[in-house]
Amino acid sequence: MSQMRYVIMQQQDQLFFVEMPATHAYQLSALNLRLHKEMEKLTADHIPTLPRAVAEGDNIDLHSEHTSIISGIDYINTLEKDFAAIQEKDYPLISLLTEIRALQAQLEQWYEELEEGLHS
Repeated sequence: MSQMRYVIMQQQDQLFFVEMPATHAYQLSALNLRLHKEMEKLTADHIPTLPRAVAEGDNIDLHSEHTSIISGIDYINTLEKDFAAIQEKDYPLISLLTEIRALQAQLEQWYEELEEGLHS
């Protein structure tokens, strides 16, 4: 079984792929669906644009230079930064940030364990 899985994201007419540990890809897809559901309730002036998770797959062969693969940890770090910057007053944004940060911590641990395994 492949260690990595790809979450295919769509933002407007652009696709990009987020490379995730196979054990955590579903969590990113589920988080994305929840964020989309909850974003409608936000009242802040500046809410980040969020792509939609449209599919997952184990193997990706890119045939276009206009499509990219983003590291899962880079994607979740950017997502956390974007949501932490929202100046929300009416909606408990902390619950969304908690979910983002939980996946962020899991990914950090996964990469640390991978690194340790490579050096032992």
